[in-house]
Amino acid sequence: MLQEDAIKIWAAGVAAVDSARLVKSVVEVRGEWLHLCGHQMFLNDLGRIAIVGAGKAGARMAAALEKALGPGLVDHKVVGWVNVPETCMESLQRVHLHAAGPGDIKEPTPEAVEGTKHILRMVSNLDRNDLCIVLLSSGADALLAAPLDSISLEDKLTTIRFLTEAGATLEELSTVRKQLSAVKGGKLMQATGAGQVVSLIISDVPGDSLDLIASAPTVSDSSSPAEALQVIEKYASQAGDVPESVRTCLQKLASGDDGLLVMFPTNIHNHVIGNNARALDACAAEAKKRGYQVHSLGSEHDGEAKKEGAALASLCLSIRDRREPLSPPACVLCGGRFAVHLAKTDQPRKGGRNQELVLAAVDALWADGMRQMAVLSGDTDGHDGPTEVAGAVADEKLVVTARSRGLTPSDFRLIYFL
Repeated sequence: MLQEDAIKIWAAGVAAVDSARLVKSVVEVRGEWLHLCGHQMFLNDLGRIAIVGAGKAGARMAAALEKALGPGLVDHKVVGWVNVPETCMESLQRVHLHAAGPGDIKEPTPEAVEGTKHILRMVSNLDRNDLCIVLLSSGADALLAAPLDSISLEDKLTTIRFLTEAGATLEELSTVRKQLSAVKGGKLMQATGAGQVVSLIISDVPGDSLDLIASAPTVSDSSSPAEALQVIEKYASQAGDVPESVRTCLQKLASGDDGLLVMFPTNIHNHVIGNNARALDACAAEAKKRGYQVHSLGSEHDGEAKKEGAALASLCLSIRDRREPLSPPACVLCGGRFAVHLAKTDQPRKGGRNQELVLAAVDALWADGMRQMAVLSGDTDGHDGPTEVAGAVADEKLVVTARSRGLTPSDFRLIYFL
């Protein structure tokens, strides 16, 4: 019963941020007018409508956008190119979907770079009568990527991998990515000649900072090459930690040589149409409908999955044993983007942050047996790390089954690569 309720509560959150539903809610054609996220545009004044972008939800977002615009408008005005995982390929009316990497993509691939360069060429051919609609969702950081000409993709990847393993923050990684990119840090918008740009964003960043989502391809860059150099110097103790081409590139940019002046269209609007907070609100509504008292910890958590799992287990114990103001039946909600620190190993890795969180909770509740409790953690995009599952769920029955098979939580070390 508890596990079933947990799954249905989580499913309500996933449904609330369904990419097609989100796009449909903000796009509508009424007569001769296009209504897009509160912006009203006279169709006769519009030239082309370019649809570009990247993300795991890119295919569904593009399909929903074509459907909302209608076949006549799409056929006469729309051009488009969206980078998506190879597992999301389908045929659309005018938007080309480009296979830019595997379904569990975490890093840019040569295919992603190829697709991104095509997007840059497409938007550079637009003029002031055209509208550019940018679609961004989870995975866009890897799927929308193009290094500056002076560095290779492998050198950029080596740099980001080193900084990630060294413990660099999301903000620090984004600073370096943007300075080494031909598309991030507002450079996608630098490339376009369109008179109007509207970005439809499904955020995977706690707090929805536009400066961090997909490393801000449609937002003016607030960081600098000097700051990117500072990040590298902070973590690189040896000269070989970061490729020399990267250091040289940033040093030239910092000194003013080969500097990039970012110019934007007159009308650019970034809209977050879906996020973790929206999913959590839907979870809360479903939990209340099922008779639970709801205790929400908010949607902006970014701690370690292992620590968060143990903390949530402790809170659940307190509620069940009536040591908290909230009493059973109760539902504790917590959203965000949790991290897992990796140990260097040659062993095969499988798992994800959601599975790590649930495993940590089970470990903390092992002696108790998880009596009258269920813990679920899942990704709204359907993939937990390099797996084909969204996450994990555990309850008293699972503990009983594991014990009967001689298993314990310490037998498992789930590892997620950042």
